[in-house]
Amino acid sequence: MARLRGHGLALDLGPGWEGQISRRSPGRGETTHPVLHAATFALPPTRGDFGSGAVETMQPEDILVTLLEHHPDATGTPLFSASGPPFPLRPDSFSPTSLQRMLPGQSGMQAFFTWRGRALCLYVVLGSHFLRARLVRRVNDVLSTLAVDPPPVTP
Repeated sequence: MARLRGHGLALDLGPGWEGQISRRSPGRGETTHPVLHAATFALPPTRGDFGSGAVETMQPEDILVTLLEHHPDATGTPLFSASGPPFPLRPDSFSPTSLQRMLPGQSGMQAFFTWRGRALCLYVVLGSHFLRARLVRRVNDVLSTLAVDPPPVTP
């Protein structure tokens, strides 16, 4: 089992999983934040925060887990008012209409929450809505290893 770690986020990747934690270089006047991608298929080197460029290649048994951090000002706001992560996830939390980009057969879920002082969005795409009960068990196995450090203290 490999431990994926970076930017105050960590996740254990079991057999068949790969992942990356990254943070884009900010453009002029822009701030960027960490993004974690974990998948049961080969992640393309270039992909969007919500998995564009990756979800198009998914097969029915595939899973994409994305954890995006938002600006610290979002912490505790109404959108991020849920305290702590929303897992374990339930199969009935997934819907084909919850996808950023609806693709035939796929299913997704999105949740916003504040955890350890960080505003986070969890976005999960399943390759098959029909297989969601089995796939969600695999998602929960990997999410059970997620660790989030408090944000660094800035002077």
